[in-house]
Amino acid sequence: MAVNRVPVLKRCRSLGLEPSYLGYDKKSNRSLTRANRKMSEYGLQLREKQKAKFIYGVLEKPFRNYYEKADRQKGMTGENLMILLERRLDNVVFRLGLARTRREARQVVDHKHVLVNGKCVNIPSYLIKAGDVIEIREKSRSLQRYKDIVEVTAGRLVPEWLDQDIDGLKGTVKSLPTREAIDVPVDEMLIVELYSK
Repeated sequence: MAVNRVPVLKRCRSLGLEPSYLGYDKKSNRSLTRANRKMSEYGLQLREKQKAKFIYGVLEKPFRNYYEKADRQKGMTGENLMILLERRLDNVVFRLGLARTRREARQVVDHKHVLVNGKCVNIPSYLIKAGDVIEIREKSRSLQRYKDIVEVTAGRLVPEWLDQDIDGLKGTVKSLPTREAIDVPVDEMLIVELYSK
């Protein structure tokens, strides 16, 4: 399986991203200095795509598949793309505060700690639907790891389309997310422009 091993803070610097969007509370002291180069239109579009891929932890081929799926759906392609990415199981686990970062959420799902509607799902890209109940399985709840996670994520804001029960380590998907409810600093129109060339 292909894995992106670029140091997170270095990548955040190069994309002009705040590490807090990924769940990291570290700050980088160094700043990125570019020698007065103006970025081309293509460069801007490419950077937005790389930002979205990096935030959600998706590689190029699956990202392209998400774009094609979003293009086939009714409505605006860019909004559909962001909603599809937000519906990924690893992202929902992160949003519910059951993991500190999206990478950790991916690992939690991979290691079969997550149940969706009572069934074990270990596919991070599984798309959740409205009404789904996501919880940490009974056996894993007593692990020290989840006590630490709850301590760290207790103050995190949960989006209004999710209903969180942090004591029971579970959450419910009240409805599918809308673009307004997604607080990711990505201009999806530039991604659509890039792919529709």
